[in-house]
Amino acid sequence: MTPETGKANLGLIIKVSALVLVCVGLVMSYQARQRGLSFIQWLKQLTGISGKFGAGPSADRATNSSQENRFKSLRVGFPIEAHPLIGSLTLVDLDKDGLLDILACDMRANRIGWIRQDPFGVYTEHWVGPPLKAPARVEAFDFDLDGDLDLLVAVMGQLLPTNDKIGSVVILENDGQQNFSPHVIAEGLARVTDVRGGDMDGDGDIDLVVGQFGYYEGETRWIENLGNWKFKSHILQSLSGPIHTIPVDIDHDGDLDIVSLVSQEWEEIYLFENVGPGQFRTHLIWGSTNDDFGCSGMRLIDLDQDGDIDVLFTNGDAFDYIPPRPRPWHGVQWLENQGNFQFSYHRIGDLNGASAACAVDLDNDGDLDVVAVSAWNLWENPESQSMVWFENDGKMNFVRHDLTNIPTHLITLEAADMNHDGRVDVVTGGMHFYPPYTHQSRVTVWLNGWPSRLDLNRRK
Repeated sequence: MTPETGKANLGLIIKVSALVLVCVGLVMSYQARQRGLSFIQWLKQLTGISGKFGAGPSADRATNSSQENRFKSLRVGFPIEAHPLIGSLTLVDLDKDGLLDILACDMRANRIGWIRQDPFGVYTEHWVGPPLKAPARVEAFDFDLDGDLDLLVAVMGQLLPTNDKIGSVVILENDGQQNFSPHVIAEGLARVTDVRGGDMDGDGDIDLVVGQFGYYEGETRWIENLGNWKFKSHILQSLSGPIHTIPVDIDHDGDLDIVSLVSQEWEEIYLFENVGPGQFRTHLIWGSTNDDFGCSGMRLIDLDQDGDIDVLFTNGDAFDYIPPRPRPWHGVQWLENQGNFQFSYHRIGDLNGASAACAVDLDNDGDLDVVAVSAWNLWENPESQSMVWFENDGKMNFVRHDLTNIPTHLITLEAADMNHDGRVDVVTGGMHFYPPYTHQSRVTVWLNGWPSRLDLNRRK
């Protein structure tokens, strides 16, 4: 073999080796992404090297677990007959008898359940309205301004991803006796995940704000009420992935703006500023650089109690992968309203598979804490938590405490004083889309056992 041939063979070997390394790197990157790990984390796991990265998403551990679980759980509504798929919950006194009821979007039964509290402390469920395919969210709102509460329903059409235009917006009109008649306001839409009521154009009637998650194609729109059950749609944005689209007067100028949480590959929060009757200006107020961030839910609340509206939101969606698994970056955060449509991002804490959060004064100390639930945790590990709370120290620093690991797969929660004892209770819904199915729930009321503020005052 001549020197020239040897050099040529060496060059070929180097090129082939480089190509092999590139291919191996691509495969490892793909494997890491499927597991929710960084390339370095996956490499450390493969090579058995331990370190601060660990092995990716670990079982949730409270930062401070000294606080005991002061909740008593109560299963309410229909019994479990199959793996429950509760899309969302709404707490409202639907029949105006002075007792809070629960509305449940049952995506297994394709129905809206009214879990009526009557008498006090006794909950009985009834279906309301006709079957609706995969109802994602329901809002109780006096749409026709006749003094009773109608139901605004976001109908996905099906839970699993599809580009088919099978979503719809349905209003269940209340006759005043809690008998509901359906009105299909819009149909043939990308899967609808949110609908809310508000007078968006200032003409005295109630319009609708609609989020259409879709799949590759989606939209955010508002639907103008023309009277006599006639409507006109106005498209605000043509992005897939809207989860929540909430009307609110964010700038305190007397009209309703809209805040929209958009997931999918966008992972952004938009504010549509109302600049005149039916006219909106778009502001991007936050966006993640991680297109796999996994936004999962949003609420608008004055979290720091400074007089303006902040944004509380979770990221823990894992539907992009089978099986659904948590990611190391999942958790809870808030956007602090700085005025003039400027917001500052603050992380509250980590929670594998975080699906929803509520801001409540759980311990009755005068500030707002945060309760959060998880749908996509490492359920094979008994330490994985399905509900936690982040204690506010009064200076907007949060310490996480575990609440429960059973039941698993909690997709939604709401909070209110369900039993009129001065304490904020929590209601959760289970989304058991994927195994394990060992600790299932449908709808659960968690009665708060913390001392009430009255009790605390008496002790002073």
